Amino acid sequence: MGKAKTSKRGNAKSGPYDRPSKNNAAVNNVFKFTKDLGQHILKNPGIAQAIVDKAYLKPTDVVLEVGPGTGNLTVQIVNQARKVIAVEMDPRMAAEVTKRLQGRPEQKKLEVILGDVIKQDPLPEHDVVISNTPYQISSPLVFKLLRLPKPPRTCILMFQREFAMRLTARPGDSLYCRLSVNAQFWAKISHVLKVGRANFRPPPQVDSSVVRIEPKTGSERPNISFEEFDGLLRVCFNRRNKVLRSLFLGNKEVLKLIESNYRLYCATYSIPLDDGLVDDAGEDEDMEVDENDNDASMDVDGDEELPSFFGAAKPSNEGNVTSKKGSLRKTRVALLVKEKVRKVLEDTELAESRSAKLSENDFLRLLAAFNAEGIHFS
Repeated sequence: MGKAKTSKRGNAKSGPYDRPSKNNAAVNNVFKFTKDLGQHILKNPGIAQAIVDKAYLKPTDVVLEVGPGTGNLTVQIVNQARKVIAVEMDPRMAAEVTKRLQGRPEQKKLEVILGDVIKQDPLPEHDVVISNTPYQISSPLVFKLLRLPKPPRTCILMFQREFAMRLTARPGDSLYCRLSVNAQFWAKISHVLKVGRANFRPPPQVDSSVVRIEPKTGSERPNISFEEFDGLLRVCFNRRNKVLRSLFLGNKEVLKLIESNYRLYCATYSIPLDDGLVDDAGEDEDMEVDENDNDASMDVDGDEELPSFFGAAKPSNEGNVTSKKGSLRKTRVALLVKEKVRKVLEDTELAESRSAKLSENDFLRLLAAFNAEGIHFS
């Protein structure tokens, strides 16, 4: 005897193998992820646990978590740390991570701050930073943490893979850039693990990597300003495969910038300058050119990769004077600065070197030699 067909309408429940309806799918999506905030939630609990384990947390640690999302990392961290301070921009995510721990004993360990971590000043005191970092704030977050008066003991940060590779690149590597030198100057940086794009919801277009950043402290911390060191690197990595002689002596705008800074230095220390004019005949022919360089591309590290407090001063037009007849004339100060630059490059024996292959010590030698001549980059 055949069974009568029954309708699934009304209160009838769907079977375990039935295809979910559109209504059910809508219920399962708690909210729509915001691409503008770089929201890609880590959904693999095994990787979340591995990231937290690599932080080597102590029971007394206060952890700053940037962008907790729905709390997949947070629930792992609260089991090992004394407190978690989660900074989240999206109110929906902040509510979700709070709900994840509601009613549990670990709830009292969690503090959620709603806002932009880059604009938080000061940041709450913490020992460790853990983050599935939104790609838009990758570089600003790194340098905000490194610039803290009391930086964290360690940072376990997940970035888009190419950015992570640039952070860890060494001299001669294809991704070695201004970002590499700057970050490694202020911290010890190592690659921890690669995370495939399939481990996120929604999946991003590229893979990710987790890096460990251990800020240098005490006697290891460099005793120079961020701006001064980065100002030099901006010039050196403007064309990373050109020789330094061509970068400094073959670029009028670079020479103008250096002259402007030199004038400011002399004014600050009451050093007299001879501002007399000299004919600038044949100046274009005298510019230094790297004949062996065929690379016309800019450094892979664009200006957007560093926060605004690393901005270089705009070059002034001091040094060049146009007479009534329209001929271009140069001041004696401009010629003096050019000779100082030439002397620095010759004395350091770096004139024929390329930034893509220079080490941190090479850049420090170069900066020290420029400073000895009264030339600064900030």
